[in-house]
Amino acid sequence: MQIEKLRGKELDQLFKSVLSLKDLEECYRFFDDLCTVNEIQSLAQRLEVARMLREGKTYHKIETETGASTATISRVKRCLNYGNDAYEMALERIKDEEAQAAAE
Repeated sequence: MQIEKLRGKELDQLFKSVLSLKDLEECYRFFDDLCTVNEIQSLAQRLEVARMLREGKTYHKIETETGASTATISRVKRCLNYGNDAYEMALERIKDEEAQAAAE
């Protein structure tokens, strides 16, 4: 786990701050203060690339639809295949939450 190298007081504070956010509006406000627009868009793009890779989309289709570079797509794919399963976990939770909301 590469994140082990980064562990520390500052990263703990960041993650605890994210976990303290109560809704989407708070997330928008927090990340707007914390990151540049480009940084936020890059994070969102990686998650979308992961979703599309899980669905079996081709690199060309992902590149066209998201604007992600092949290097970014490859990195996300490597994380999906050999990472900590965090993309999978987050995407499954979002999918479950959306299904639950649709059923209500």
